[in-house]
Amino acid sequence: MMAANLAALRPWWLVLLVALAAASSSAPAAEALGMNWGTQATHLLEPKVVAQLLKDNGIKKVKLFDADAATLSALAGTGIEVMVAIPNVLLDRMTDYDTAKEWVRHNVSRYHFDGGVTIKYVAVGNEPFLAAYNGTFDKVTLPALMNIQNALNEAGLGDTIKTTVPLNADVYMSPADKPVPSAGQWRADIAPLMTQMVQFLANNSAPFTVNIYPFISLYLNDDFPVDFAFFDGGPTVTPVVDNGISYTNVFDANFDTLVAALKSVGHGDMPVVVGEVGWPTDGDKHATNAYAQRFYAGLLRRLVANAGTPARPNQYIEVYLFGLLDEDIKSVAPGNFERHWGVLKYDGQPKFPMDLTGQGQNTMLVPAQGVEYLPRQWCVINTNSQNMDKLADNINYACTFADCTALGFGSTCGGMDSNGNASYAFNAFFQVQNQKDEACDFQGLAVPTQTDPSTQACNFTIQIATTSDAGHRRIAGSFGAVAAALLVLLLLH
Repeated sequence: MMAANLAALRPWWLVLLVALAAASSSAPAAEALGMNWGTQATHLLEPKVVAQLLKDNGIKKVKLFDADAATLSALAGTGIEVMVAIPNVLLDRMTDYDTAKEWVRHNVSRYHFDGGVTIKYVAVGNEPFLAAYNGTFDKVTLPALMNIQNALNEAGLGDTIKTTVPLNADVYMSPADKPVPSAGQWRADIAPLMTQMVQFLANNSAPFTVNIYPFISLYLNDDFPVDFAFFDGGPTVTPVVDNGISYTNVFDANFDTLVAALKSVGHGDMPVVVGEVGWPTDGDKHATNAYAQRFYAGLLRRLVANAGTPARPNQYIEVYLFGLLDEDIKSVAPGNFERHWGVLKYDGQPKFPMDLTGQGQNTMLVPAQGVEYLPRQWCVINTNSQNMDKLADNINYACTFADCTALGFGSTCGGMDSNGNASYAFNAFFQVQNQKDEACDFQGLAVPTQTDPSTQACNFTIQIATTSDAGHRRIAGSFGAVAAALLVLLLLH
């Protein structure tokens, strides 16, 4: 009797499910979609606000760059799958097994309970084999990886939580005499190390994680065909033909070069996670909202279709977009665009239409809720000042301690005159300093105003308000970011 009733009701269930699916505007393009949540900012949104933001947008996976307790606590009970991380500066410590076990206990095991944090991966380092690091982390990454995975196994978590190492795509390449994806191989200086790492990952059923940035290909080479960076083809695309396969975008070509490198060491079927992929919106002539919207629309369509790549057609690929929010104290050593990767602004407000269902609808992401801002006041140039000969020095000072990357050539605020540049710089500093009176002086060159100096192209920020505790965290984070930036500069030189 009950079975008969259920059979009779089933069509109504289907109608209801279809209606609910059609009404949902926050369903992600695929279960594979995640977001990178970075925190290198002077004014951080509260973790609980960001966690709710992820839920409101149907994001079911998030990748972190540390194991911050407040962040993990905010993710508890959300059901969002989490990749926690061990920063590069801690890798050396993880070569001691007891230290690795303690890290797992403190940052993984204690969150592993019903209603806790759904940790899926531990990222051991972040792009530790980047060529610019000149081998700094080469000797410690694999031992750290092994110790953390073994500690997870010992804790009884190894079946469900896997270690991985997010790597820059510069760890593999095609030889100059055969520049096609099927010829992919490991970078010569780390080839033996990569072979060992891949074998260890395979033995533990862990994935290979790679960061792929089509934007960087365009940024580094003025002759790179613009349309080849996107997924929708275009008049300038000349396919790369490899054994009868035509590649029409750099993402597919890059990914399949990795597949070939994995195949060369006997693991061509290893699961691959794309740890970072995205498009910045400022800081370079190609870093625009329009290009970002085009890039994500193409990527999301492919995700929802499980299109895969030519080497792995019709396959699920787990992908983490980079990133969720703009971060105003990231190192700009790679380029000014580094502070503008967010699909959302610094305050969690959307930048451009983005349909996570992959259907190409003209919809906006759900913004962060309950964000509080500093008062509506700005700091601008005092055109009556008698110290105009000191203007350049004061602008340089402001931009040393605040983000002025939007003033660069080809950026959103790059077309202003000298007074506009000065006002932007002074206001950026004023906001970073929480609008303190003394932060809007600059030897008499600046004055506060309640009139918004923003233009149609250039936005003069009002920063978000944060708690005093968050302020202390930001100060510590700022010093850490400065140290990291100095490290990168030292390594690059």
